[in-house]
Amino acid sequence: MMLLLNGEVRLNLDLRKTNRIHKVIVKEDKVVFPNESEIEKDILKKIAKDENTVYFLKDSHIYKAAIAHGGFYKLVPTIPPTIEINGIRMHRTKETNPLKDARSKVDTVNPQENEFVLDTCMGLGYTAIESAKRGAYVITIEKDPNVIELARLNPWSWEVFNSQNIQVIQGDASEVIKKFNDETFNVVIHDPPRFSLAGHLYSKAFYKELFRVLKPKGRLFHYVGNPGAKYRKKDLQKGVIERLKNVGFTKLRRIEETLGVVATKA
Repeated sequence: MMLLLNGEVRLNLDLRKTNRIHKVIVKEDKVVFPNESEIEKDILKKIAKDENTVYFLKDSHIYKAAIAHGGFYKLVPTIPPTIEINGIRMHRTKETNPLKDARSKVDTVNPQENEFVLDTCMGLGYTAIESAKRGAYVITIEKDPNVIELARLNPWSWEVFNSQNIQVIQGDASEVIKKFNDETFNVVIHDPPRFSLAGHLYSKAFYKELFRVLKPKGRLFHYVGNPGAKYRKKDLQKGVIERLKNVGFTKLRRIEETLGVVATKA
């Protein structure tokens, strides 16, 4: 409603990543943004009705932070944003938010300063960023170029591309991991898509690779979730624990808060 009034309006324009306030000039039929882009009021009124999509400004045009290529991908304006692929959110947002969710997962393995962390599935990069903030060096892998593109649009993800402690590799984690030397990482954070979308990342063969690249006494966090648990009484975590144990992991335990499993390489 503020945009209906002529004059000066002060707004946050980075999805509340910072507390920075920008001055926006509202004229009779258009709005002038700090970079001097001019957008028609009618366009902004339509956008204001869409509460489930992030928009970004480029070259005096407003675009949806969405990609329709091999599926439909978009940023969702939770704070911080999550990513939605074909209607499925990639972060937990019920009774938490994507940043708190990422921090709770990182806490289970607690990366230390100068340790090496492998983040197998980057997504929007929140896990990698949180690990790097603790002083660790992080290699993060993302298979999907659409996800990487949306991460570049998301202010909350920019650190993943600008931190000296983070290296981003595009590729399938099951293939990329084969290029790492034995006992490279102190910590592995494995937060894959659901089993139905990426079953190979839950396989014994992949778990052997995770074990191989971990240093002795290295820690693993594996997000599993609980798909099917409510209605089919399916215990996916049990199968994950059995396969991890079979490849050599020890001290396996479930972490209910994060819907995952932690393990150690003896």
